[in-house]
Amino acid sequence: MTAHRDKPLFGTLLTAMVTPFKDDGSVDLAATEALAVRLVDQGCDGLVVGGTTGEYSTMTDDEHEAVFRTVKDAVGDRVALVAGAGSNDTQHTLHLSAQAQKAGMDGLLIVTPYYNKPTQTGVVAHFETVADSVELPIMLYDIPGRTGIPLSVDTLIRLAEHEKIVAVKDAKANLAEGMRVITETDLLYYSGDDGLTLPWMSIGAVGLVGVTSHVDTPRFRRLIDAMRAEDLHEALQIAHELEPVVRATMTHVPGAVAAKQILHWQGALQNHRVRLPYVDATDTELAAIKADLEGSVVSETLQF
Repeated sequence: MTAHRDKPLFGTLLTAMVTPFKDDGSVDLAATEALAVRLVDQGCDGLVVGGTTGEYSTMTDDEHEAVFRTVKDAVGDRVALVAGAGSNDTQHTLHLSAQAQKAGMDGLLIVTPYYNKPTQTGVVAHFETVADSVELPIMLYDIPGRTGIPLSVDTLIRLAEHEKIVAVKDAKANLAEGMRVITETDLLYYSGDDGLTLPWMSIGAVGLVGVTSHVDTPRFRRLIDAMRAEDLHEALQIAHELEPVVRATMTHVPGAVAAKQILHWQGALQNHRVRLPYVDATDTELAAIKADLEGSVVSETLQF
């Protein structure tokens, strides 16, 4: 188990990439390529492509495939690529998973079926059906705030028995339950809450699947490296430095909206276009984001 976690399959710092759009709302593949290269150059050893932050639920299957292939061509020989392929429809999830596999992705991020609110038995059947259908390893995405249901401890322990199910992105912040699953299984745990990276890693998580890591990739790289080196003093200092940046990105508007806006202020994206039902931040929300960022460790990279 220890060796399994010393060199995690998907890396230790994965940014859940936004999907850049052009002014007319179409997918900007050139900007997607440039962003992927930027993130990897600055320290990511994995990327999630087409996940929640990538606004996958408002994209067509053809757009998904184009983004998968673009990122694969850009950085696929350098880092692990995990495709967001989950849906509340098992059959559609199977289609997206096959599409990602064909495009050369290294793994799948499969979210708990949302809206339907199946029983835990249904959840297990959903994940096992997907796992049986593909050759790629799977990261489960446990985010009850969006899906309406959590993955129970018993469900996670049962799913860990499937050879294709190897990891969890946890966004429910129950460290006690997570500690039990980490202790009793070989599942690789990733913090799905940017601000909880340090506490998650202190109990055995291997890294982060983050959004704020768009904004300051090098500092998140240092945080994770410090935790893996058991340098808690260094890690605490970095986590404290990142706190206002995480607050700016994750608390005022959806992460995709804030990340695109901040990347635009950093000159990394030409625009901050999002798709409905997301909308741009209001003046009040922008003021709150700016207030968090002013004087932070990233303030010198911003042009408001």
